[in-house]
Amino acid sequence: MTLLESLKKMTVIVADTGDLEAIAKHRPQDATTNPSLLLKVAQQPQYRAVVDEALKYAASQPTDEAGRTTAFMEKLFVNFGQEILKLIPGRVSTEVDAKLSFDVEGSVAKARAFIEHYRRAGIDRDRILIKLSTTWEGIRAAERLEKEGIHCNMTLLFSFAQAVASAEAGVTLISPFVGRIYDYYVKDRGVKDIPIDEDPGVASVVKIYNHYKKLGFKTQVMGASFRKTEQVMRLAGCDLLTISPEILADLGTRDGELPRRLSIEAAKVSDAQPLHLDEKGYRWLHNEDPMAVDKLSDGIRKFNADALKLEKWASSQVAKAA
Repeated sequence: MTLLESLKKMTVIVADTGDLEAIAKHRPQDATTNPSLLLKVAQQPQYRAVVDEALKYAASQPTDEAGRTTAFMEKLFVNFGQEILKLIPGRVSTEVDAKLSFDVEGSVAKARAFIEHYRRAGIDRDRILIKLSTTWEGIRAAERLEKEGIHCNMTLLFSFAQAVASAEAGVTLISPFVGRIYDYYVKDRGVKDIPIDEDPGVASVVKIYNHYKKLGFKTQVMGASFRKTEQVMRLAGCDLLTISPEILADLGTRDGELPRRLSIEAAKVSDAQPLHLDEKGYRWLHNEDPMAVDKLSDGIRKFNADALKLEKWASSQVAKAA
């Protein structure tokens, strides 16, 4: 048995890639994409037909070039989502623009647009997760969408406050960023590495998982943004883990059986305590975590920069096709 096979027995594996060949190779349950991953794969020759179909759709829209670019990008996300869904039995995450991180109405509208594209393609909304930044506004947008039956994946999650507020809003899934938390503390402490037993990113997921399971929240926890295989191994038993092709390959070539690190039974006897957060409480508790404040802001800026690169490329494709 490989470590990957062992992990699949207790945790849902999600491929953190838009590369269809990598997804087909590693056979995850779910997959997640983002603008930077999409830009990378969309420029590869083998996916030209997927791009051309999105361009054809955009050209048919009665709008200006900016509107056609937006239509092209939306359809491109959905087209790749469709291709991914052909290869996996579960769900694909489709990401709302980072520039809408503080815009409830804009986030809701974009999510509905994605779901409508999928519906027209014959894809049930239960196979789609809408990715939203875990700001207060993003959480409020997710709360509204969940009430409409649109399932959400809260991304850029770094603080316990973000996790608590997301669960109270009834979101389907959260994605704590293990690797970026680790990165922050490596830099902050001026070290090259942090021992796995002291890894703050791993510890964050454990705390959130125990809180959810002890208090009966239905929101699932999906550890994300891993820097090394050992971080994944330490979270065996988590609801889901989204893993890069490189780490999936490493797990797939190493023999052994992983011990379960997270379980409902262990969570039930943890010291997790009830906590309710209104907007003021959320903002205060999140603000008390300098790492989370820094990484959320930085993450939104970086996600937006990646989205702008995709938009620039998309605009060039639309102009060529005109």
